Amino acid sequence: MRIPVRVPRPRSLAGQLFAMQAVLITVVVAGYALFTYVSDRKQAEEAAGRQATAVARSVADSPSVRAAIDTPNPTARLQPYALRVMKDTEVDFVTIMNPEGIRWTHPEKDQIGQRFRGNTAAALRGRTFTETYTGTLGASVRAVTPIEDDDEHIIGLVSAGIKVEAISKRVQGQVTALIAVAAGALLLGAVGTYVINASLRRHTHGMNATELSRMHDYHQAALHAVREGLLMLDGQYRVALINDGGRELLGVSEGVVGRSVAELGLPAPLTGALLASEPRVDEVHLAADRVLVVNTSPVSGGERRGTVVTLRDVTELQSLTGELDSERGFTQALRSQAHEAANRLHTVVSLIELGRSEEAVEFATAELELAQALTDQVVAAVSEPVLAALLLGKTAQANERGVELVVSEDSGIDDGLLPESLPARDLVTILGNLIDNAVDAAQGTVRGRVTVTARTADTELLLRVADTGAGVDPAHASLVFERGFSTKPAGPGGRGLGLALVRQAVHRHEGTLSVAEAEGGGAEFVVRLPLRATAVSRGEVEV
Repeated sequence: MRIPVRVPRPRSLAGQLFAMQAVLITVVVAGYALFTYVSDRKQAEEAAGRQATAVARSVADSPSVRAAIDTPNPTARLQPYALRVMKDTEVDFVTIMNPEGIRWTHPEKDQIGQRFRGNTAAALRGRTFTETYTGTLGASVRAVTPIEDDDEHIIGLVSAGIKVEAISKRVQGQVTALIAVAAGALLLGAVGTYVINASLRRHTHGMNATELSRMHDYHQAALHAVREGLLMLDGQYRVALINDGGRELLGVSEGVVGRSVAELGLPAPLTGALLASEPRVDEVHLAADRVLVVNTSPVSGGERRGTVVTLRDVTELQSLTGELDSERGFTQALRSQAHEAANRLHTVVSLIELGRSEEAVEFATAELELAQALTDQVVAAVSEPVLAALLLGKTAQANERGVELVVSEDSGIDDGLLPESLPARDLVTILGNLIDNAVDAAQGTVRGRVTVTARTADTELLLRVADTGAGVDPAHASLVFERGFSTKPAGPGGRGLGLALVRQAVHRHEGTLSVAEAEGGGAEFVVRLPLRATAVSRGEVEV
């Protein structure tokens, strides 16, 4: 059986940085401590040399020393004097000797009369010098200087020195303090490094450099592979990240990173949704020529860090939904018509059973003539099949809601006149939403009526929908086309989207859209769409 070998996981990035910083701090502190020790040692030796020079010069310049040298036994007077000087100046030895180097004084009496161990050539030439030399007392830092009489003749030499061992003891106290300071600095550095790396470990979730690099690669690949729009905002609502899908759906350039959402030129409702502090779930918004479903989710970790926004393009879906709603309305109208037809059929059957055949024929003929007259009126005015079907369906729907929908006498659109650049789906969106809005406004009024005009004039298609409702408040005339604006109670799916979709479709075909007061009261919406591809300018809402 083969036992799998468990490969140890590499250290986390924070752990690697901690180890590196700990080694770096240790090396720096140790190097500084070594440099300081060497520097202090050198300074101590230089100070010892200056002290020895001062003592040697003082002894050489003493008149009592010169007087003692002229006596038959210089040692008798110079030895006590040298010991006293050693005690007072804290040097380890003061040796007075003749020019040949024979000692007159020495800390060890048996060395008196012996030859001095060290260099004296420079002193014999009249110069004072210092050196480190190993003599009878061991290694020492010493100064040697000449003793001159009044005629400047050299009558002797003086050497004063401090043992290296004594210098080391002087430095030892400083080294102890230095070690304590270095240990404190190392401990403080280690604690600071640990705290910093603990924070880094928390932010990197304990991952090592390889894992972070791999995650970045996955992040970039996923970001550009997602077809939906992805937008990340920082705590100040500036764009921190946006993928290709997000730029395409919002219609912005690549240089938006770092800019505030309010500076992107997006529609006001969409900008408000992105700037909201609370989450937004499946909100429908309009952006340029697209219908978007927007979801926002704040990112927080004790404080607000930003917002994640997802954008989904539902332009086609919204159009299909509108068509589905129209088809559902048609189905309901057909169901109602079937119910009414059944009632009328029962009436005809009952009249026949009662032997009133003439009244039965007259009743059935009148109903057929009424239905045929309506169909003939619509088809005669609008022979374009999609618009004709839409008007017939909307007429039945309006009738069910107690509203009369009529096509004006000046309407007229021939079949095949509309260009391919003006798809039937957009016409259904524009005219269907305008009629639905007008029927809602006219419903419940006395003799509710909706008048539809659809005709071609010169090089444009004119669509006019007027109702007998309450009309549009002039103060709201510029707002009725904004997504989310409505004077009616919000339903389960929300309101205020129909007219916004109308405006979007009109702008997409470089048309104009206006609202005004109708002649008999109520509101009148007018849409003008160019029928040629050479339409000059993009339309704007007129109020």
